[in-house]
Amino acid sequence: MENTKTKKGKRVVVGLSGGVDSSVAAWVLQKQGYEVVGMFMRNWHDTTGTLAGDCPWYDDRVFAELVAKKLDIEFHFIDLSEEYRKRVVDYMFAEYGRGRTPNPDVLCNREIKFDAFLKAALKIGADYVATGHYCKTDRVVSPADGQSYCRLLAGDDRNKDQSYFLCQLDQEQLSKTLFPIGDLEKPEVRRIAAELGLATAERKDSQGICFVGKVDLPLFLQQKLSVRPGGAILEIPADWRGYADPDHDRYAPYIYGETDGVKVGEHNGAHFYTIGQRKGLQVGGKPEPLFVLATDVGANAVYVGMGGDHPGLYRRGLRIRPEEMHWVRPDLTMGPADEPREYWVRIRYRQPLQRAVLRIGEDGWGMIDFEEPQRGITAGQFAAWYAPDGELIGSGVIDA
Repeated sequence: MENTKTKKGKRVVVGLSGGVDSSVAAWVLQKQGYEVVGMFMRNWHDTTGTLAGDCPWYDDRVFAELVAKKLDIEFHFIDLSEEYRKRVVDYMFAEYGRGRTPNPDVLCNREIKFDAFLKAALKIGADYVATGHYCKTDRVVSPADGQSYCRLLAGDDRNKDQSYFLCQLDQEQLSKTLFPIGDLEKPEVRRIAAELGLATAERKDSQGICFVGKVDLPLFLQQKLSVRPGGAILEIPADWRGYADPDHDRYAPYIYGETDGVKVGEHNGAHFYTIGQRKGLQVGGKPEPLFVLATDVGANAVYVGMGGDHPGLYRRGLRIRPEEMHWVRPDLTMGPADEPREYWVRIRYRQPLQRAVLRIGEDGWGMIDFEEPQRGITAGQFAAWYAPDGELIGSGVIDA
C-alpha cells in the first residue's frame, strides 16, 4: 500500500457516473491525499428502445458536475460514443444475430472504461484512473516466476461484489486502476454521501445495459436485426429422449429438432430470445410457465420447456475456445500439460459461486465441470473463475 506521502502529487481521474458509488470513491481518494479529477463519459446518443424516464445521460452529467463542485475538484467531459458503438454495441448486435447472448457490461469495462477512458485520462496527466466498482486490487510476487502481479479481488460487500464485470481486465489496466470503495459496504457508502451532502446520496443505482440503460431489448435490437415473423415456438417434453443419452457431450447444449417438440406459438425472430428467458413468449394456458431451452437462428425456431426445473435448463459443463481464454495473472495460465484445477466459478453476475474443475484439452479448449448442474448456461456470456480467497483468476466467453 502507498502511504500518504507518496500519494500526494499523484493525479487520479475518477469516472464520475452521476451515481453515489463513484461520488464516494472520489471523496475517499481525496481523503487519502490524491489529487482528484472528475471525468464524465458520454457513451450513447440513440434513445431507440430506451424505456422512458430511465436516467438519460444529461441528468447523469448534471449530478456528476454537482458532486465535482461539492468536492471542489476539476471536472472534465468526454464523448466516447463512437468507440462505444464500434467496440461494444456492434459486437452486441453481431452476437445476438448469431443466436448468442453477449454481456455488454463486461465488454464496456474492457473496451471503454479501462481502455478508451484510461487513455483519455493519461492524456490529461493521470497517474491512475478510479471507479466506484465494489472490488479490490493488491500486488503479489509470484513464486512461479518471481515477478510482481496485480490481483483482482472480490469486494468486501459480497452482495454488491462487481469483480465479475471486470473479469476481462489485464495487468496493464489493473496497474493503472484504483477501486477506492472495495472495502466498504453499500449502506456505508450511502451514509458517507449523505453526511457529505452529496447530490447523489439517495439516487437510485443505474440498471440495464451499461451506458444505454433499461431497454426494450427486441425493439433495441431491431435497429440492426430484422424481424422474422412466423417462427415456431416448440415445447420440448421433460422426458425427451435426448436427456437420457449416455453419449451426450456434457459440455455441449442439447440439440433439438422440429420433430422433437409440439408447436405452442409463434415469435418474431429467434435472435430476440435467450436461454432461461420466461417473459415475452406470449404463450398461455399452461399449468406452469414456459422457459426458453434453446434457439436455432438458422431455422428461426425457439425451443421451450415447462417449469423452472425442466431438465433442458440444466447442464454439468461448458467449454471455452482457446482464443477466448483470458488470464488476469499470466503466471497462473493453464495449458494442456497442467493438471486440472479446482476453482469457484460463476456464469452470470450475482450468481453464487459454484464449485468446479477447470482443465485445458489437448486442442487448447477450456472445459469447466461443475459439481452441481447449472441452470441456464448461455453461449456468449462470460464464465469467471476464482480462487478460494476471492481472487479472480481468469474468464472466458462460453462457447456452448
